[in-house]
Amino acid sequence: MMKDAIKNAALELGFSHVGVARAEALPEAPLLDWLAQGYHGSMGWMARDPKARLDPREIFAGCQTVISLAMNYYTPQPTKSDETHGRISRYARGRDYHKVLRKRLKALAQKIETLAPGTKTKICTDSTPVSEKAWAQRAGIGWQGKHTTLITHDVGSWIFLGEILTDLPLQPDPPHLDFCGSCNRCMEACPTQAITEPYVLDATRCIAYLTIENKTPPPTELASQMGDWIFGCDICQEVCPWNKFSQTTEIADFFPKPQMERPLSDWLLMNEETFFNQFAGTPIMRAKRTHMAENAQVALGNKQTGKGHHS
Repeated sequence: MMKDAIKNAALELGFSHVGVARAEALPEAPLLDWLAQGYHGSMGWMARDPKARLDPREIFAGCQTVISLAMNYYTPQPTKSDETHGRISRYARGRDYHKVLRKRLKALAQKIETLAPGTKTKICTDSTPVSEKAWAQRAGIGWQGKHTTLITHDVGSWIFLGEILTDLPLQPDPPHLDFCGSCNRCMEACPTQAITEPYVLDATRCIAYLTIENKTPPPTELASQMGDWIFGCDICQEVCPWNKFSQTTEIADFFPKPQMERPLSDWLLMNEETFFNQFAGTPIMRAKRTHMAENAQVALGNKQTGKGHHS
């Protein structure tokens, strides 16, 4: 069966999950409400073309199927948190995941085109306007937790998502049920109260947004709650009960690079050349050297006032 052959090929390429959904328009309300609240902050691309974000057929004419893929990136090593170090989100401590996923998505797309000659495909990582988590839930991979990150039943939420859009008609998988129940641990643990209600994240309050996307200094009341995070934040995932099922990734590229562990003072003193040599090909490049220095300054300030660690 074609679908089984595609799924087996995906698993052989290192994807941890694969599911299939029928290409159609997603409900508009959640995205449009979120944008209307201004919760996307300075991430203008989120608002640019909501129609395309909600319907893969707008991005890829003739699209019949969304093949959703997940890759486990969990590594057991916690980031160092002491008087001198700042913390970096787990996903960002290895190679840039876009590069890792894109290579494997391309290989899978080629495999599909070989299995079904004449088939057209388009690969998507999070740089394409696709509602990845919604499609992953529809394809049966997992469900969007109250913190809005996708959770899988078997390895938790430490996963990257990618998609292949295709004109190949495939039988869809049943969508995944929501297993958050009455648990609100992520909402209670968030130091900046970024999860305004279950399943709604105000990005402008999220430590990950403040340390990566936001290009202006964070408001004082938020800065004091950022602890020692200097790139991203894992708190809502660390407290999620489903992550007790985490399994170490088999993808070597996702293991922490030694240059990620450095005193906060290093980030303040680093020049452009050193920054590029140390972090080219990693997610850290997205924040740029000046922003990392600003984040380090905030973390140092929090350590001095005893607000340096949240967990």
